[in-house]
Amino acid sequence: MLKNVNPEALFFFDIETVPGNPDYHELSPDFRKLFDDKVGRFKKEEENPADYYFSKAGILAEFGKVIVISCGYLQKKGEAYTLQIKTFSNHDEKLLLESFLPTLINVSKNDYQLCGHNIREFDVPWLCRRFLINGLPLPPVLDIYGKKPWEVNHVDTLDLWKFGDFKHYTSLHLLANVLNVPTPKDDIDGSMVGAVYWKENNLSRIAKYCSKDVIAVAQIIMRLKGLPLINDENIVFQET
Repeated sequence: MLKNVNPEALFFFDIETVPGNPDYHELSPDFRKLFDDKVGRFKKEEENPADYYFSKAGILAEFGKVIVISCGYLQKKGEAYTLQIKTFSNHDEKLLLESFLPTLINVSKNDYQLCGHNIREFDVPWLCRRFLINGLPLPPVLDIYGKKPWEVNHVDTLDLWKFGDFKHYTSLHLLANVLNVPTPKDDIDGSMVGAVYWKENNLSRIAKYCSKDVIAVAQIIMRLKGLPLINDENIVFQET
């Protein structure tokens, strides 16, 4: 199945994002107005602006920040695959992106394809915007403006599961479950990341959750290819 997808050519990744500030009222008056303008047609009149900011700013690149990036790649040894996982985390977003930049440059140099769930709509554009906001250059694998669709070297498991059905959306959690892949949502989910970060100050918990998403995507690729799942003992966590 999916004969054009080579597991060993994929570079899996996932990002975790949070509101850029812990409180709506810490924004400058200008930025509060800009946020209100941005979400105006979505926010219900009765919703509290501070609550709405905390729940939504983490999915808006102009008002959030990246705090964790987890990535991995597959190596085949005999008949079995080994998944190498590495996770970057930092409260300072610019330092985080700078530390991840050489990895993304190597993705292009080694002809890997970026792979993740919903990366075309979320992770890739988010990273592009935050790289530029922080005054950092876009690595070639993210610099896709002007490229034709078939020239963009990305594999999105959401797109694979759509099979051409453009109105269809399936969450990573649902897709993992229907394919009988161990779920990554056994501790927290995306809606909880902002609170875990700003209220619990637990960056390591978020980093662990992010790495589980990367593992889930890799396992989904194995399922879609009709290959055995990767054994736990063949998942190797590298130090950053």
